[in-house]
Amino acid sequence: MGYERDYAVREPTRSDVDDMPGRVLVEFGAPWCPHCIAAQPALQVLLANHDEVAHIKVEDGGGRPLGRSFGVKLWPTLVLLESGEERARVVRPRGDGDLVPLREALKPDR
Repeated sequence: MGYERDYAVREPTRSDVDDMPGRVLVEFGAPWCPHCIAAQPALQVLLANHDEVAHIKVEDGGGRPLGRSFGVKLWPTLVLLESGEERARVVRPRGDGDLVPLREALKPDR
């Protein structure tokens, strides 16, 4: 587990994501999106010490049901789930400082 470089070949359903055990970081975006590309180095650093976190990159767009079910409007949108419950959300991070909500939610004492 840990950082995933590529977008999922098959978009998971909301049920698939909600039923995943443990911590899951769902990243909504697109491979051509400049904001998504710019966020990758900070995400790699964040997830480097969190092999227990499953990272799923979902290519989003009009008519994509998973993104709509999470209310995604801007890319990237990062949603941290723990056993199907949302623990943190970051929308369009511009750098490491914008990932603080995820970093806090990933602390061992949480």
